[in-house]
Amino acid sequence: MKRAQPLPPEVLQQVAEYFSILSEPMRLKLLNLLRNGEKCVQELVDATSTSQANVSKHLKVMLQAGILSRRTEGTSAYYRVEDPLIFELCNLVCDRLAERIEEQARQFRSLSLHGKR
Repeated sequence: MKRAQPLPPEVLQQVAEYFSILSEPMRLKLLNLLRNGEKCVQELVDATSTSQANVSKHLKVMLQAGILSRRTEGTSAYYRVEDPLIFELCNLVCDRLAERIEEQARQFRSLSLHGKR
């Protein structure tokens, strides 16, 4: 097996910044809304029940990171997911969390069965 080489600090910083983008629940909510295709900012505002400024702030961060792309049509801005790998990453994390929850549930069921008389 090949031994992993230490990563340069610049690379580690970029990876940390990428993951930090996904650490914000509103961004995950917006990504989920964009899963099935592009939407205009107003559609995203309506779906999230938050302010346009808040939605725009999060869209800008994801746009700058290359996760989203943007096009304008008249006075409306439309966003879509540019990097579909983001969904694979989210699916991996969700699957892992589901496994942990299922294991915890098995442990709780085991405890409750042994505790009954």
